[in-house]
Amino acid sequence: MLQWLCPPTDMGHRLTRIATRTGDDGTTGLADGSRVPKSHLRIAALGDVDELNSQLGVLLAEPLPDDVRVLLQQIQHQLFNLGGELSLPGQTLLKPEEVAALDVALEHYNATLPALAEFILPGGARSAALAHVARTVARRAERALVVLGAADAVNAAPRQYLNRLSDLLFVLARVLNRANLDGLGGDDVYWRSTRLERDAKS
Repeated sequence: MLQWLCPPTDMGHRLTRIATRTGDDGTTGLADGSRVPKSHLRIAALGDVDELNSQLGVLLAEPLPDDVRVLLQQIQHQLFNLGGELSLPGQTLLKPEEVAALDVALEHYNATLPALAEFILPGGARSAALAHVARTVARRAERALVVLGAADAVNAAPRQYLNRLSDLLFVLARVLNRANLDGLGGDDVYWRSTRLERDAKS
C-alpha cells in the first residue's frame, strides 16, 4: 500500500526506502502529505483494495484464456487508480467510463453462459475458485467504501466500480470453470439443498 501513501514529490525517495519507520507511531501518510491513524476508515478501504489487487495477481498466475488475462490486467491498473484516488481526498482518478467498461465486459461474458437455475458454490477449477475469492474481497472493499462514504467524501465511481467488479468476477469464475484449462473444472459446482431434494422425492 506504500505506493498510494507517498506524496508525489517524495515518490522516488520513498520507493528506494521501503522501511521508512515513519509509521512506528501508528500513523500513516496519505498522498496529500497528511497523516492519519492506521485504523482510519480510509486506510481500511485502501487495504481492502490493495488485497483485492493482490488477489487478482494470484489469479493471473494461473492458466487463463488470453482475453480474460488482458481484462484482469486492465482491471489491476484501474484498481491502482482507485487506490490512488482514496489516498488523495478530493481528487478523481477512476473515471465513470471505467465502470461502463465493466458493464460491457459483464454483458459480454454473461451472454456466453447458460442461465443459472440454482445456486452455485465457489469451486471447480482452481482459477475459478480464485476468482470467487477475489469476488468476496471486492464485496468487502465495496462495503469499506460505503462505511468511509458515511463519514468522509468519496466519489461514486470507485464504489460503483467495485460493485460491478464483484459481479464480473462471479461471471468470470463460471467462464473459467468452462475453460477447464487445468482439467479440474468443466461446470459450476451446484448447491444441493436438502429441502429441495426432499421436496423432489415427495
